[in-house]
This record gives sequence, structure tokens and C-alpha cells, in this order.
Amino acid sequence: MDKETLAAPSSSSSSSSSSSSSSSTASMSNTTLAPQEDAWVETYRKFLPHWKSLSHSHQSAIPISISRVNQVDAARLDVEMSAMLKEQLVKVFSLMKPGMLFQYEAELDAFLEFLIWRFSIWVDKPTPGIALMNLRYRDDRAMETRGKVRTGLEGPGLTVAQKIWYCVAAVGGQYVWARLQSFSAFRRWGDSEQRTFARRAWMVIQRIEGLYKAASFGNLLIFLFTGRYRNLIERALRARLVYGSSNMNRSVSFEYMNRQLVWNEFSEMLLLLLPLLNSSSVRKFLHPADKSSSSTGDDTTCPICLASPTIPFLAVPCRHRYCYYCLRTRCAAVPLFRCSRCSEPVTAMQQHGGVNNLIPKK
Repeated sequence: MDKETLAAPSSSSSSSSSSSSSSSTASMSNTTLAPQEDAWVETYRKFLPHWKSLSHSHQSAIPISISRVNQVDAARLDVEMSAMLKEQLVKVFSLMKPGMLFQYEAELDAFLEFLIWRFSIWVDKPTPGIALMNLRYRDDRAMETRGKVRTGLEGPGLTVAQKIWYCVAAVGGQYVWARLQSFSAFRRWGDSEQRTFARRAWMVIQRIEGLYKAASFGNLLIFLFTGRYRNLIERALRARLVYGSSNMNRSVSFEYMNRQLVWNEFSEMLLLLLPLLNSSSVRKFLHPADKSSSSTGDDTTCPICLASPTIPFLAVPCRHRYCYYCLRTRCAAVPLFRCSRCSEPVTAMQQHGGVNNLIPKK
């Protein structure tokens, strides 16, 4: 009995010690598994680059379509603006020696183009024509590495290097080419058969001009298909025209443009048709008069000048009285002249009171 009673406390003591050891190990495990306070911050920083790469890989650029008509109209308006400035500048020197500005025309054009570039593109502003069409220049190279895209119209303007190269190509290149062509034409490089160097230089200039025109034509076809880069300079610099504001309407009214086009076409049609029409024939056609009633009318005045004939002549065969000069000039101007009173074709003219003095119409 004593051994059993002694064994019991020992077993109870061992069980209590095992339970205490298990509780201590559990508490130690709990203390080791407890997260730190800044663990979520470190996890966020760890997975942030992966999340950005995944979001950028699935993000596609918003396709935008810029009106080709607006871009072409902007170039045309810039040309008109330059022509207006040149006209005003020429008027300033109108009282000076005639022809003085003719020999400096290339320099004048380059100066005006430089002024437009200096006060528009260089200061991150659109040219007058581009501004009227609600457009601006954007650097398309920066859009390839740009992250967030909302409307497709975002993007920085041109860099300083792009602006300088634009001035060199658009202003300086145009001036050098104009001067080179005028100098070669003045020296007659193309007609020189003996000087081989001048002849070769002329051929090189012609080939360069042909290649440039072919490249410009190809760029025009690509522009009409894609709507990007109107000329070779914009394509080389990756300077694209985009809308300056997504909510701004076209500055030029289509109603005004339609009226202008209709009036221009109508005026050209009138200028073409009016010389071909005979006013007296049209008047007689619109207001036909009876031959009997017209012959009994007042025959004492000339039907052309409505005055009393000083040298009266008769139209043959209707024998209506005219002034000699009125009838002669009218018959000479209109080969198929008809009498203004009876609309009968006039074949000859005869002096009033004469018998055999018949004058054929020439």
C-alpha cells in the first residue's frame, strides 16, 4: 500500500510536469508565430513591382483618331497666315525702290517662318492654324514609356531638341533649298555642257528633289491611312498632332464654309456663262413680243441706245431703224445678231432713205 501511495503522487507529478511543459511549448510557439507590426508594409513593398508590371502588361493604349481634315486645314491656315504677314511687310516697303525685296524674298520668307516658330512652337504653343483647329504637338516617343492613360490625348509637348530640329528643318532647310535652286537657275547649271562639275551638281539637285517628292508622296499615303504625321519632318521627329481639348468644338463653322464654297462656285459659273449669252436674245426669249405689234411701235428711236438716230440705218430684212454705230458694233460683236424689236436675224444693213446702198453684215 505504501508503495502504491508513493507511486501515485509520482505519476501525478509527472503528469503535471508534462502538462506544464506542453503549455510552455505552446506559449513559446505562439510567441514565435505572432506577426510583426510592419510585416504587412514589407509584404506590400515586396509585391508592388509585380503588381505594377502585371497592370501595365494588361493595359493597352487607347486608340485615338485625329481628323485628317483638321490637320490639313491647319497647315493651309499657317500658309495663309504667313502670306498675310508677308503682304503687310511688303506694303511697308512699297515706297522704296521697286524690286528691292524681290532679291531678298527667300530671306523674307525665312524670317516670317522663324517668327511664327519663335512665338508658337518654341514657347510650347500651337501655331495659329493648329490653334484654330484645336490641335497641339505631342512627343510620341514619351507615350511609349508612359504609364497611366486616360483619354489618349495625354502626353508632354516637344522637347527642346525637337523644337530646335524642327526650326532647322522647316525654316533653315526651306531657305537653303530655295537659295540653292535660285542660284543654280541663275548660273544655268543645267544648260552648261562644258562645265562637268556644274552639270553633275544640277543632276544631283534634281535627283534629291525627285527623291524628296517621292518620299513626301509616300508619307501622304501613310498619313491618309493612319492619320499621323502630315509631313516628313513630323515623322522624323515623332511629333504628332493631337487635340488640345477633348471638349472643344471646331473653331471654323461648317455653315460659313458651305456658304463660301457655294458662292465661289456660283460666281465662277456666272463668269463662265455670261459672256456666252446674248442679253437681247435672253430678254426676247423671256418676254416674246408679237412681230406685228412691235413693228407698229415707236420706230423713231434706236432700240439699242433709245435715242434718236443721228445717222439712221435700217436692219435688213425687217427694216427697223437703228443708229449706224449701234447696229454696226452689235453686228460685229454678235455674228447671229437678231433685231431688238422683232427678234428676226439681221443679214445686212441699209442707210435710211437709200435704195441701192445695201451693206452686208460682216
